[in-house]
Amino acid sequence: MAIVSGTPGVDGLGAAAGALREWQYDGAPAQLHPGDLGWFWRFGAEATAAAVRTWSRGGRILGVGLLDGTDLLRLTIAPDVRRDEELARRLVVDLAEPARGVLPAGKAYVEAPADALVQDLLAEAGWGTDVPWTPLRRDLTEPVEDPGVRIEVIGRERAGVRAAVQRASFDGSRFTEEYWHAMAGGSPYADARCLVAYDDRGDAVAAVTVWSAGPGRPGLLEPMGVHREHRGNGYGKAISVAAAAALRDLGSSSAVVCTPSSNAAAVATYASAGFRPRPEVRDRRRDVQEARRPA
Repeated sequence: MAIVSGTPGVDGLGAAAGALREWQYDGAPAQLHPGDLGWFWRFGAEATAAAVRTWSRGGRILGVGLLDGTDLLRLTIAPDVRRDEELARRLVVDLAEPARGVLPAGKAYVEAPADALVQDLLAEAGWGTDVPWTPLRRDLTEPVEDPGVRIEVIGRERAGVRAAVQRASFDGSRFTEEYWHAMAGGSPYADARCLVAYDDRGDAVAAVTVWSAGPGRPGLLEPMGVHREHRGNGYGKAISVAAAAALRDLGSSSAVVCTPSSNAAAVATYASAGFRPRPEVRDRRRDVQEARRPA
């Protein structure tokens, strides 16, 4: 059967998120998570559908990509077909030709599992590698320690607090209460929680959103931030510990997160919260449009 690619439409987002959920397992290479789709949902269901690409054969979804910005496709593939040559070659063609509507001409980036054949074929086609990222993982077999600060699980009535901490944690963030409600309206948020940490004076000092992929599967932290006026006080560690505890309560087998390796402070914060670094990963990068098609 031929491989069919395209956008799923709003009605197909649930199927794409469901496929991503099924593909998560402990020991998997760093890959797109249903929580990544859920976090993107802050822009609304229609924008999310427009940013998602799927590859299917015989009615089964084999690959899901999220266009994160204009030139980065975050792609993952069903574990049993990561070395499928027909799928890998179709992916390379779709990524190489702007007319396919996946990536623009010129400089572009692809995030894909390290063990996928598409990595090899992109290298043959002249795609290089970009800056390293560090995935980190915390096992959730054992109970998680107390974070040492007050933690609030944010609901609809307190969305403004969550949004304010997000804006105070990331320069240029435009996250608003309306964005939170859009995100919470997406299907992935049924397995998610937003947490806010408070200091002794009652000020909101850090926040995180955690995404479960279902019982017995890895859960994701995306995003985590500490208010710029409260950094250096251990709140990043505290909210990361609280995130791990929330995911364990949701049935997750482990908690995972990924951060640029150049952000040494973030890597150290997660490590202090019991997350163990895994081998670095790099996106594939195309610097020119005239990439070679693999033989």
